[in-house]
Amino acid sequence: MRIYGHTAEQHDEVPTSPRELVEISFVVTPDETRKIAAFLLHAADEMERMKSSYGHLHLSDVQKSFDGAPHVIVFNTLTVESPYGDG
Repeated sequence: MRIYGHTAEQHDEVPTSPRELVEISFVVTPDETRKIAAFLLHAADEMERMKSSYGHLHLSDVQKSFDGAPHVIVFNTLTVESPYGDG
């Protein structure tokens, strides 16, 4: 597993490359935590079902309550070493 991200400042710069992160923190409610967990289970099921056809999935596309929240995206290691071409 590799985790990548942008700061708010980096996200506003064009173009930027995300940086590999060593830690992430979610500041969430119990309900948001359950929705994120359900999303991750859904992404895992989709990866298994679609195999190499699965590229990535956005939390906000599955859970509309996360529109406007920081982007959470699950990429498939079967199709990419790194979603940003650096691995």
